[in-house]
Amino acid sequence: MSGLQSKTIMMLGSGELGKEVVLEAQRLGVKTIAVDRYENAPAMQVAHSSHVINMLDGPALRALIEQEKPDYIIPEIEAIATETLIELEKEGFNVVPTAKATNLTMDREGIRRLASETLGLPTAKYEFADTLEELKEAVQKIGTPCVVKPIMSSSGKGQSVCRSFDEVELSWNAAMEGGRAKKTRVIVEEFIAFESEITLLTVRSVSGTSYCAPIGHIQQDGDYIESWQPHNMTEAHIAEAEDIAKKITDSLGGYGLFGVELFITSDGIYFSEVSPRPHDTGMVTMVTQDLSEFAIHIRAILGYPIPAIRLFSPGASRTVKAWEEHSSYTVSGVEKALETPDTQVRVFGKPETKAGRRMAVVLNAADKVEKARQRAEEAVSAISVEYN
Repeated sequence: MSGLQSKTIMMLGSGELGKEVVLEAQRLGVKTIAVDRYENAPAMQVAHSSHVINMLDGPALRALIEQEKPDYIIPEIEAIATETLIELEKEGFNVVPTAKATNLTMDREGIRRLASETLGLPTAKYEFADTLEELKEAVQKIGTPCVVKPIMSSSGKGQSVCRSFDEVELSWNAAMEGGRAKKTRVIVEEFIAFESEITLLTVRSVSGTSYCAPIGHIQQDGDYIESWQPHNMTEAHIAEAEDIAKKITDSLGGYGLFGVELFITSDGIYFSEVSPRPHDTGMVTMVTQDLSEFAIHIRAILGYPIPAIRLFSPGASRTVKAWEEHSSYTVSGVEKALETPDTQVRVFGKPETKAGRRMAVVLNAADKVEKARQRAEEAVSAISVEYN
């Protein structure tokens, strides 16, 4: 492949976020390998080569990595045999940002204990449970309403708000259905009465630690449906958020972009979660910043400098979801959506639909956040997922 650098990245997880990372890597002449558990995943459609494996199968994951010998292993999802990545890192492979970060952040217990018990960051009260009976005890300790989540899941799968003791079994069943890797352990969190929740994209690079403007977002059943940038915050709250983000990302180490999720309350800022990779709410940066979160991630990984990240325009994003499971579908109405001024659409090209699965995103830039949110809502209403 003439024109390519000698560097190779391997994406472990090849969804819509991985697709954008692959495209940014290719712009810098990097060879790309996309890996996922199903064929024709979005990043596979643009990568130089691809593989379909069960990434929770440690020996299979090791065999593939030893076969391809990538310079950088970039996990994009949580369902990976991270113990294998820890072993491979010790043997000289480069896991982004680190194997420790990948292992801790795929496990809500590990990252919560690090944040609260080791670093002393403000978090919601929490308990863990391995059985329905233990969950009942945990809910009694935390009180209702509370949030019940599998310790390993993505995009809000398996997450529920338990509003009364009568709903404990429903929350347990939801967590068992939505969790990954056959883990039966759950985390029970105090319900924080927050004014808003944000993602603070934090980047560690040769240039030091820097931050994108805060991104506000709205979630439904634990999965984001809308985000905007910048989120209106006081200077004191921004400083508090950046301090929390720096402490957690310094502890995780390595180079790359991290999505730090935080709650803004009347009492201050609370740490929620962190992803050591681009964040779904951060897709808005493709129309708001001079460098998108994906471009930043690749630059940081490659050891390139990250200049001051500039916000070019306020903007917003809205997701397009499917609500049925089909192997043949069409995303319709894109041409109508694009009639809305300053709108972009990204259709992910996933091979099939599932209930609640994100199939596309609408992006809008405007002179004010409120206008961008309005326009994004208008544009997304023109788009539908139709089943063939």
